[in-house]
Amino acid sequence: MREILDYTPLPEGGAALARVYGDSPVLALPEALPGSEGGALPLVKLGGYCFAETVRDQPRGPLLRCVREEGGALRPIAPEQAPQEDLHPAAGRFLEEVALPAALREVGNCAFYNCRALRRITAGGGPLAMGSDVFLNCFDLAEVVLYASPDAATGLPAIVNNLAGNLRAVFRPEGPEGAVCAAFRYPEYWEDIEETPAHILLHTFSGQGYHYRQCFRDGRLLPGEYDAVFAQGHGGDDPTYMALLCLDRLRYPWQLEEGAAGLYRAFLARQGSAAAECLIRAQDREGLKALLGLGVMDSSALAAASRAAQRAGDAQAAALLADAEYQAQAAAPRRRRRYDFDF
Repeated sequence: MREILDYTPLPEGGAALARVYGDSPVLALPEALPGSEGGALPLVKLGGYCFAETVRDQPRGPLLRCVREEGGALRPIAPEQAPQEDLHPAAGRFLEEVALPAALREVGNCAFYNCRALRRITAGGGPLAMGSDVFLNCFDLAEVVLYASPDAATGLPAIVNNLAGNLRAVFRPEGPEGAVCAAFRYPEYWEDIEETPAHILLHTFSGQGYHYRQCFRDGRLLPGEYDAVFAQGHGGDDPTYMALLCLDRLRYPWQLEEGAAGLYRAFLARQGSAAAECLIRAQDREGLKALLGLGVMDSSALAAASRAAQRAGDAQAAALLADAEYQAQAAAPRRRRRYDFDF
């Protein structure tokens, strides 16, 4: 993997990324970049249109350029030295995943504009300031991974409030090799604006996704308020996605109270087969194991999920479901036979 990074020093310290060229759609940004007079500049900002197909904001200040070599070392090169022909701008439809540096604190306007293939973002702890339309037209962005504790101040509020589509937030405090300690889903929502005869604009929201995105204080997640949104109703939301939301809260019950857990289990008992089919399509074996381990699916739901696994040709999922059906039958109380003797 080879990369060339363009950036500008900031007056207050650190660097702002302007553009990246590489040969892979999966990008891990460095924590710091070489300074013009030696030393290192922490990467604290993504410039406007940084990953957009068309750059509309010109970098302010002197432009610096460095190359990241095969071993990961960063070597400054002259800004006028053009990138090699086989390196592609890490932008637009080419970009699929981005790991942001832990020092990042600001994301400029339209930084990921039209990154239609972008599906995952990784970020560290600490707050983030977001410009406008940062993720405009990022229709496939479905997951953000945070290397932070769920009770820490992070950039998650800024990220979820820049996306109206379905988004899953996963917390891994110990880094990429550590275990997941919590996962929260943010369902999609729609905003409608209506003008009254008195020329007053009325904003209405369809779906509970907007309310889930308000469950933060000072950059920190409020799990109690998050769980309370589900109790208020979810009739306008996609039931399958809401079942996956319930599964994540039960699978990683970080600060989950018993009352909320009961509501989640009851919903999964009704929508378990739909959640299982979604997990089968995604080939998420661990998620399917977690769902089956909750024991909320009855025999008809297990049978429906087994048929879905057979249609998908997924032998491993079918085996998991067959085992779950066997255990459910073994655990079911046997009806005692009655005999009538007529003498």
